[in-house]
Amino acid sequence: MANMKSLAKDTAIYGLSSIIGRFLNYLLVPLYTYYMPHETGDYGVSTNVYAYVALILVLLTFGMETTLFRFANDERSKPDTVFTTAMAVVGSLTAVFLLLLFGFITPISSALGYGEHPEFLLMMGVVVALDALQAIPFSFLRFQKRAIRFASLKMLFIVLNIGLNVLYFVVLGKTTVFYVFFINLLCTGFITLFFIPDLFRIHWKFDGTLLKEMFNYSWPILILGIAGILNQVADKIIFPLVYPDEAQANVLLGDYGSCVKIAMIMAMITQAFRYAYEPIVFAKSKDADKTEYYAAAMKYFLIFTLLAFLCVVGWMPLLQYIIGAQYREGLGVVPIVMAAEIMMGVYFNLSFWYKLIDKTIYGAWFSLAGCAVLFAVNILFIPEYGYWACAWGGVAGYGTAMVLSYIIGQKKNPIPYPMKDIFFYVLITALCTVLMLGFIRNLPEWAQLVCNTILIIGFVGIIIRKDLPLHSIPVIGKYFRNK
Repeated sequence: MANMKSLAKDTAIYGLSSIIGRFLNYLLVPLYTYYMPHETGDYGVSTNVYAYVALILVLLTFGMETTLFRFANDERSKPDTVFTTAMAVVGSLTAVFLLLLFGFITPISSALGYGEHPEFLLMMGVVVALDALQAIPFSFLRFQKRAIRFASLKMLFIVLNIGLNVLYFVVLGKTTVFYVFFINLLCTGFITLFFIPDLFRIHWKFDGTLLKEMFNYSWPILILGIAGILNQVADKIIFPLVYPDEAQANVLLGDYGSCVKIAMIMAMITQAFRYAYEPIVFAKSKDADKTEYYAAAMKYFLIFTLLAFLCVVGWMPLLQYIIGAQYREGLGVVPIVMAAEIMMGVYFNLSFWYKLIDKTIYGAWFSLAGCAVLFAVNILFIPEYGYWACAWGGVAGYGTAMVLSYIIGQKKNPIPYPMKDIFFYVLITALCTVLMLGFIRNLPEWAQLVCNTILIIGFVGIIIRKDLPLHSIPVIGKYFRNK
């Protein structure tokens, strides 16, 4: 129970920074979609470039974030040596990347459709390089359980980013995508400065033998990461390449990208849970009750992601105003994308069985299978169904990886997940969703909000009655113990 409370506390800290940060970041969506001209497709350009950035970041970090936790918790290794070895790998890859980008910027920008604006790729190339270099120190903060410093730096970036965007777009009237990239570069560079003192306090030592062991552990995670990030961004990369109307591709991608931002609350919850859960999983791997703990964590993760799903679907009449009116054509994909994100979160929870037994190659195969399905759906159906194919491709891809990991994991390293409870909550969520999107959707907006809120409160009531009595909740539970 102590570990579960620690998980809840750390998730709250990471989650609070993610929730506040994501909320502040949501302010950028109306900022861009209300101030950027819809017809120029600039928001689509931003969506496309950031998809490439996400993919490159996975390549440059080379799975070293998870690898750091695995080896820093190993009694045979010194945490400082693990950290410096990981930094050496990421630093070397980053240096090679920057040399190639600046050396071949003309053919690269032309191949990606940005021949007239190579500066977009140069700026974001430096941003992704700095992000990769920050990734290992951020992971080390999580290993050291310095959640407050971690959250503070993340929040500082968000606040600075929001402030500069408001200055440029609202005050100065700069409404082109150039300033989106330029501001990101300024903020990322500023946050990097805060890690310099920490780097000087580390006892730097490179261990060649340790590097070999870490590399053998991390390369399957790299493949897993590539496949995993492609499941998230491949649709945004593929869309301009296969959509038949080139002139409209970036415009429609802007609609899809802006609406998907609303669905990203699922990614936010999963990320917050991952930040807290990953270090605890490796630390608890030697305990006798580890399988019961993993099963309970999966159950509560799914309960709260399903609750978040219902909140977003139910309050969509309000949330739609986050994006400009011209971009709202794609709102119908939001529940589909959220369902895909829930599957991704479940897949992440299932992934620890092979990480803990050093069989990360399984994760690589599962993710590659899911990625292959996603690619097939996108390439085959985008030309006819547009961004609807992107949304359903995510469900198909994550669903494939999730099912494969569960089936094989239960054979290789079984965990007693409470499947009856899980299916019960999934069924209740499905019924509420049908009511919200079917019958209630035809009512006036105010009536939709009232009816949907009643359903959400009912779902919360079921959670409290069945699995989470008020007296058992950390922090506030003490006020209900005698009731």
